[in-house]
Amino acid sequence: MATRKLYKIVFHNQGKVYELYARHVTSSELWGFTCVSDLEFGSREGMLVDPTEERLREEFADTKVLHLPMQSIVRIEEVATRGVAVIRDGVSGDKIVTLPLPPSRLG
Repeated sequence: MATRKLYKIVFHNQGKVYELYARHVTSSELWGFTCVSDLEFGSREGMLVDPTEERLREEFADTKVLHLPMQSIVRIEEVATRGVAVIRDGVSGDKIVTLPLPPSRLG
């Protein structure tokens, strides 16, 4: 059985650098954009949960496809194993620890 490809996508978003993992990366039908789909996050099993990865899971929960502007993409790597999705400071590169989004109060 063929192994499914896995990509690490690093891109700028609102002054921060996001690192996400996805199964599909293609050229977009929109000129100047790259499509990223089938986002992968770590399992929620176990006692330790990374709050930043949980925050990213919540932020992209309803996302089917990301259309990223090419100029925001820093790097796309095909990787063998999935790491932890993180948000980094755009200047220092330090990992930003964030809390999960509070539950939506909109009906």
